[in-house]
Amino acid sequence: MKILVTGTAGFIGSHVAQLLLARGDEVIGVDNVNDYYDVNLKEARLARLKVIPGFSEARIGLEDRDSLAKLFAQHKPQRVINLAAQAGVRYSLTNPHAYIDANLVGFCNILEACRHNEVEHLVYASSSSVYGANTSMPFSVHDNVDHPVSLYAASKKANELMAHTYSHLFRLPTTGLRFFTVYGPWGRPDMALFMFTKNILAGKPIDVFNFGQHKRDFTYIDDIVEGVVRTLDHVATANPGWVGDRPDPATSNAPYRLYNIGNNQPVELLRFIEVLEGCLGISAEKNFLPIQLGDVPATYADVDALMQDVGYAPKTPIETGIARFVEWYKNYYRQ
Repeated sequence: MKILVTGTAGFIGSHVAQLLLARGDEVIGVDNVNDYYDVNLKEARLARLKVIPGFSEARIGLEDRDSLAKLFAQHKPQRVINLAAQAGVRYSLTNPHAYIDANLVGFCNILEACRHNEVEHLVYASSSSVYGANTSMPFSVHDNVDHPVSLYAASKKANELMAHTYSHLFRLPTTGLRFFTVYGPWGRPDMALFMFTKNILAGKPIDVFNFGQHKRDFTYIDDIVEGVVRTLDHVATANPGWVGDRPDPATSNAPYRLYNIGNNQPVELLRFIEVLEGCLGISAEKNFLPIQLGDVPATYADVDALMQDVGYAPKTPIETGIARFVEWYKNYYRQ
């Protein structure tokens, strides 16, 4: 197929593009390669894609409506995976407008481009952050998520609502994936595993928020990518049993679906750090701190629906995933 993927200079997007290319799809990669974090890392990810036949690159931001419309009209992609976004909970506390521009204006432009170019299926990144103040575990896509605790989370919840509108009005099949703490080789420098590894190797202390009592559904990148591509191949359809007096948030009488994509096995942060220390062969100096504004104490994904519908089966334990990340980090940074 001809597939347009946004965020191909990013962590998840670059891996998704690689898998699509490996199976013979043509990929149009879209990314503005901004400086939210190390541009050299983004360029290195793109360099791996550029040598693979079938990959073409467009350096534009999703906010650039005219350029995005021209790109869609030129390539006429059959399906779209939207992974480009302004990420990060903490960054949203000090740079809120970045989230409005990329996650709301940009996503509207994606929806419009899909609508006007007869795209068969739009798969887009949502986030486990949408669960916000929810405390019932595991988090279920069938639960109400109307209490976000960060603007980042609110922007992702808004994406789900916007997508439903286009599915309802224009019968555009859309599937939202709520990602749960993705980690692995080529990861983001603003994520905990990357920052911990960097500081431990440099002999610096690591900041451990919520006094190490955080629990996260850490999910290895290969498991995530497999789930994304399986979802892309499973075009969203209407739920014939959906009724308005008992509305199911995860489905609709329009071609619309929401799924959690996680490991279904939450791990306490201190255990995560312990495994990392074992892989590095170094004990970390820990700076224990209270929970940060906008953070949630725990995430835990109910992935039953994704397993039933597309055969999603995460299988990478943190011991394996962290070891692979450490190997990549040492090779990439020559340590």
